Amino acid sequence: MASVELNGAVIDSEQAFHSECRRAFGFPESYSDTMDGWVDCLSYLRDDDGMTKFKLGANEKLEIVVKDAAAMREKAPELLEEIAFCVGGINERYEDYGEKPALALVLR
Repeated sequence: MASVELNGAVIDSEQAFHSECRRAFGFPESYSDTMDGWVDCLSYLRDDDGMTKFKLGANEKLEIVVKDAAAMREKAPELLEEIAFCVGGINERYEDYGEKPALALVLR
């Protein structure tokens, strides 16, 4: 399983989250630093669109590991909830297209 790690200790705002995601996922310059943009980029993990540095196989998942999730939960609890909600929505989008879910969220 492919894996990407976000440093929850540095995520205290939406701006910090998007900065950390740019670094970790390799989002393109056109990334809009919004949750809509985050969802869009992670909806093409099995395509050759270059929306991330990851290219998943048909049955592969990308594990998103939030290291120091307790620190993030303390500083930005609503953001952590939104990430979990968006991961669920992205996986539903993949299933709607007849594919297996592509993301797993792990809080450490």
